Amino acid sequence: MMLQQDNPDDFVIATGVQYSVRQFIEWSAKELGITIRFEGKGLEEKGTIESIEGDNAPALKVGDVIVQIDSRYFRPAEVETLLGDPTKAKKTLGWIPEITVQEMCEEMVGEDLKVAKRHALLKEHGHDIPVATEG
Repeated sequence: MMLQQDNPDDFVIATGVQYSVRQFIEWSAKELGITIRFEGKGLEEKGTIESIEGDNAPALKVGDVIVQIDSRYFRPAEVETLLGDPTKAKKTLGWIPEITVQEMCEEMVGEDLKVAKRHALLKEHGHDIPVATEG
């Protein structure tokens, strides 16, 4: 829809609903059968595996720390909150979200899991190929 406009313009594609990074982490973990327990506060907070169901995380075990804050990755001008406003896209393009953020998370984790399983299978059979990454 954006590319079909007569004049180029910028649009925000978002749900207009705010979620925390923690929620996204919890949804992602849940897709893999992982329950995370968060402990500590502020920069010392860590996410530890509380339980694992299924076989989608074979390299992990209960008690592993899988979420930890690293200040090296803070943005120079860190903002306290981010929330996309899709009003212009809705008004100009007639665009509305077709899936929820949770459904998008499910799709993303599912695709990454397929790639990881494919890579593990190839490696198991003697094909040590690099894992593709964006960038």
